[in-house]
Amino acid sequence: MDVVVTACRACPRLVAWREEVAATRRAAFRDQTYWGRPVPGFGPEDARVLVVGLAPAAHGANRTGRMFTGDRSGDVLFAALHRTGWASQPLSTSAGDGMRLTGLRMTAPVHCAPPANMPTPQERTTCGAWLRRELELLGPRLRVLLVLGGFGWQALLSELPALGWSVPVPRPAFRHGGEATVVDPLGRPVTVLGCYHVSQQNTFTGRLTPDMLDAVLSRARELAGS
Repeated sequence: MDVVVTACRACPRLVAWREEVAATRRAAFRDQTYWGRPVPGFGPEDARVLVVGLAPAAHGANRTGRMFTGDRSGDVLFAALHRTGWASQPLSTSAGDGMRLTGLRMTAPVHCAPPANMPTPQERTTCGAWLRRELELLGPRLRVLLVLGGFGWQALLSELPALGWSVPVPRPAFRHGGEATVVDPLGRPVTVLGCYHVSQQNTFTGRLTPDMLDAVLSRARELAGS
């Protein structure tokens, strides 16, 4: 799947933007070659926890080619993943830095960097096929869907029914620390766990603190079991 998704050109606006950013580059990264393509999911295919974000950052994952790698949001997330035992090291700088995740995989509803970090509804719908494939990839091992932010929450709950999952009606609203139970096609309960996104807007203002993030990741480990 990862090889196939990196070749996707389904959304003209996103293709144009990711490639423009990769060509012009930020001054601090002027000497680097940007990835400039869709960013695949990262982590083991037998993970019991799937982290669902929003979309790659223009000068983060769009530069490095790995989810949440190369920007301040990713720095916050990987530090927390390391503290709570999911990641092999506290800092993720490049796709070749040796980072390993254990029991947890990360993805996004949109795999290309969008202008102003705002995908359109149509782009989310088009990219939904990749999110569905990610869920199929993890299969019955999956126990927790940890969603960062309201965009990912809505995207995920919109895609699950197409795969035969049962979702509560009305759909539960997003909130930090919120939990909802969905049922996979085999009748197994899976917990959807909400967390504020690790954006600078949230982490710089204190809306999301390291302790809050650690608590959610520890709860995901509790729910996932051994």
